[in-house]
Amino acid sequence: MIDMNTLRVPGTVAEAIAQQRCLREKVREEPLDVNAVRLVAGTDVSFGRFSTEAWAGIVVVRLQDMQVVDEVVLRAPIGFPYVPGLLSYRESPPLLEAWSRLRVKPDAVLCDAHGKAHPRRFGMACHFGLLVDTPTVGCAKSLLCGRMETMSPVGDWYPIREGEEVIGAALLTQPNARPVYVSIGHRVDLPSALALVRRCVLRHRIPEPLRLAHALVTRARTAAS
Repeated sequence: MIDMNTLRVPGTVAEAIAQQRCLREKVREEPLDVNAVRLVAGTDVSFGRFSTEAWAGIVVVRLQDMQVVDEVVLRAPIGFPYVPGLLSYRESPPLLEAWSRLRVKPDAVLCDAHGKAHPRRFGMACHFGLLVDTPTVGCAKSLLCGRMETMSPVGDWYPIREGEEVIGAALLTQPNARPVYVSIGHRVDLPSALALVRRCVLRHRIPEPLRLAHALVTRARTAAS
């Protein structure tokens, strides 16, 4: 785990960008033995329109049967403005607070966000993975940067490239559905990330831990309104 003192929320956009460029060097890209993963978490953060607060949720499930073993949802103030490419500075603090309240820590995490597939190669999945020092995968619903190869899939996925660099993958999780966009966050490589997401897909396009986390924060926001 990195020194938390270096991860204070920056006071300016320029400071945040500089911090991203520094921290991306600490991201570890390495294989993950998905067969050894027992518990996987999904994270989600929801912001109300014009609100100064966010809802952050984490759901931990057993990978074997997708049964929920722990969950936390909380309401927290927003500490950073909305700036494209810097969303992790809005989402990481409340998610880190939710993480601290978990009774059971997962072996791996799926974030509803990008990781390496980010203009500075340091999306939310990288940021949160460094914070909790846990294998973390970005699994987003839309493409942030790069281009998706469409000529020939590699099995069930298409490479996402920026220049000649492969920064992620568009994974086809259901027939006739749009792909999800997978990239490494921390302590995984792309084949491991794809394998973990595949294991988490049931009947829906979105992997089950992320779908459950989204439902959790949505219920909490609705109940409070």
